[in-house]
Amino acid sequence: MVVVHVAGKVRRPGLVRAPTGSRVADVLTLAGGPLPGVDLTTLNLARQVTDGEQILVGLPGTSSTGAPGSTPSAGAAPAGAPVNLNTATLDELDALPGVGPVLAQRILDYRTQNGPFTTIDQLQEVPGVGPKKFESLKTHVRI
Repeated sequence: MVVVHVAGKVRRPGLVRAPTGSRVADVLTLAGGPLPGVDLTTLNLARQVTDGEQILVGLPGTSSTGAPGSTPSAGAAPAGAPVNLNTATLDELDALPGVGPVLAQRILDYRTQNGPFTTIDQLQEVPGVGPKKFESLKTHVRI
């Protein structure tokens, strides 16, 4: 079972409980479906959802690269701007150089288990982030 927060232009926004392995389309159905006229082209409806993610439906400024993870929130940092480790979505972390979906999820898991990052140096405590990876990432992230 996974719990996903569905927000935006759906009939029943809020927390949705879905079977493990559910897709974005399944979760939208469980949330009552999108409101009439909502453009879903920014969502990858076939993507599997992960426990604890947020899916934003039909809100200005949202988009999805189709990579695993939640849709970036409205007002996400412009391309090339450092990513905030405490608010970044899976997609935003996955887009960092040298970070794939597995490492992005580890960063989110670390944040969930340990609370907000207080320094960028804490990134080195995430499994898979060694000295070399940290050096390549530290200019691309912020607190």
